[in-house]
Amino acid sequence: LWAQQIMSTLCYERFSQLPRRGKPEPGREWTLLAAVLQITLAMEVVSLGTGTKCIGQTAMSPTGVCDVLNDSHAEVIARRGCIRYLIQELHGAVSGQGSSVFCAADERGKWKLRPRVSFLLFTSHTPCGDASIIPMTDSQPQPCPPVTSVKGHEQTDGGGDLKRKAEESGEERISKQPHLEETAETKEEDRGDTEQRGSLNFNKTSETSSQTSNIHRTGAKCVPGGPADPLQPGVGYHSPGVLRVKPGRGEPTLSLSCSDKMARWGVLGFQGALLTHYLQEALYFSTVVVGKCPYDQEVMQRALVTRCACVSDLPAGFAVRPPELLQATLEFPFSQAQTELQHQAGQGRISPCGAAISWCNVTEQPLDVTANGYKHGVTKKALGTAKARSLLCKSELFHSFLSLVSATDPSALPDSLRKAELQTYWDYKQASQSYQQAWQQLRSQAFPLWPRSDRNLLLFH
Repeated sequence: LWAQQIMSTLCYERFSQLPRRGKPEPGREWTLLAAVLQITLAMEVVSLGTGTKCIGQTAMSPTGVCDVLNDSHAEVIARRGCIRYLIQELHGAVSGQGSSVFCAADERGKWKLRPRVSFLLFTSHTPCGDASIIPMTDSQPQPCPPVTSVKGHEQTDGGGDLKRKAEESGEERISKQPHLEETAETKEEDRGDTEQRGSLNFNKTSETSSQTSNIHRTGAKCVPGGPADPLQPGVGYHSPGVLRVKPGRGEPTLSLSCSDKMARWGVLGFQGALLTHYLQEALYFSTVVVGKCPYDQEVMQRALVTRCACVSDLPAGFAVRPPELLQATLEFPFSQAQTELQHQAGQGRISPCGAAISWCNVTEQPLDVTANGYKHGVTKKALGTAKARSLLCKSELFHSFLSLVSATDPSALPDSLRKAELQTYWDYKQASQSYQQAWQQLRSQAFPLWPRSDRNLLLFH
């Protein structure tokens, strides 16, 4: 347990050292935190993210430039910040300046982790989606009442939309809520998990399942084409183990739940298709640690491990590498439960913080604060310009990757990058053949309903 405590303490301390910008207003706003830690001889935070929101489908980049940060959930922010860190480390490796993370591998142009280097993921709360469908005991109140009179898409949201509408009315009264000037049409979507409440018993595990008559619910919705949530009272409300998309206010999002994304990272690695060009083996989180919150070990195992456990016939460099799942006993000071405890009369309605924060251990611009998928504080007039882009959006990460390619001596380029026809983001992703082969095996064997990306949104330079 001491190791989990050290991890959570390092993450919370790193957050406390960040500037005030983008942080929740104490006693009124809450957020979620996630971080990637690197372990060598010591343990250090190399990327940290906060956030609870996800933009709707119509707010995504209409021009195919991918200059909007679609998914601002903390786990996704932390992973994307880690990509920035890894690109910097690979820059050092290919330029001869050295890297504390990577050393040369056997294949031409490929790199691998140095001995005794590993990464783990910390998250202050169970991931949204399947991992949040947790058994409750009779003594625990249901945080969100059953939905019986809501029509249309709201009924499929597990009550999350009712909660969000209440939050929206509060946000309209509070001028401090981070927002984009004149950008109501780019309103983000709340995380939608409805299990966080101060009255919950935070450490109930599957040992109490025999007493279970209800479950904590998630606002994440089942992907189209598969099982739907039965919406029955009690434990029959959700269909467990299915892919889910993050919830929206009146329109769907295209972002899969954090439970689904983390399960995918356990097979494909968290490095993504682009960095696979440079790596001999995929990078996996050795451990996932969850802070103090509603938690169930069996549910976490199902959501992050079991669904992909039987995937086989993966290409060289990939494997089913499930992380060890642990829980810490320290709670994030800006969790929803802690915010409710600190709330005072006159502060206005409690609501999720509208901003997302990314910090990563890079030399240039380590801090990136966003709201509604764009840089925090930009006006509508600046949208569509580089000034408005988050450093974590697809476009910016692609340009960072291209600078890595340019810094690589042509004789030291990986074989997969020696094709003259590589031009667009889509081209570079598809040219990462081993990653695409692994993804095809995972999709066909475990996640056949995983929605496919719109190619037209990925044809940018």
